[in-house]
Amino acid sequence: GYQWYWGYEYPGTDISFDALMLEREDAEAADLPALLATDYAMVVPVNKTVKVLVTASDVIHNWAMPAFGIKMDAVPGRLNETWFRAEKEGLYYGQCSELCGVRHAFMPIMVKVVSEDVYEQWAVAAAEDIDEAQALLARLENSPTKLAAKAD
Repeated sequence: GYQWYWGYEYPGTDISFDALMLEREDAEAADLPALLATDYAMVVPVNKTVKVLVTASDVIHNWAMPAFGIKMDAVPGRLNETWFRAEKEGLYYGQCSELCGVRHAFMPIMVKVVSEDVYEQWAVAAAEDIDEAQALLARLENSPTKLAAKAD
């Protein structure tokens, strides 16, 4: 955690990025909830245990994702560990749950749970270019197979 955004690193890979809250207009244009959407999501595979290591660079934050039953302190100089296993694909939202300063309310968390195949494709792309990885996710979500599944 940083004042006032989250940074993500995937150990053992070249994937790292910062996730900042989208401005209201950008969130609404993308059909995402204002104050909860970020420019990049933490992407994880469905039905896999995901270990989350949490720390902070400045003050105490808290990485909270209610849908996964997680509320973990992010403390400078300390590495806290938790885990989750998402059982359904989708977009999940959380927030910093520790009063950490004037922009505390603007530290949302967005986790995108995808199939293992989509995750593997995303991870390869994200190791090279996070923007291309995000574009790949958008293309895969709008594929004819996904559209047919949404219609069912």
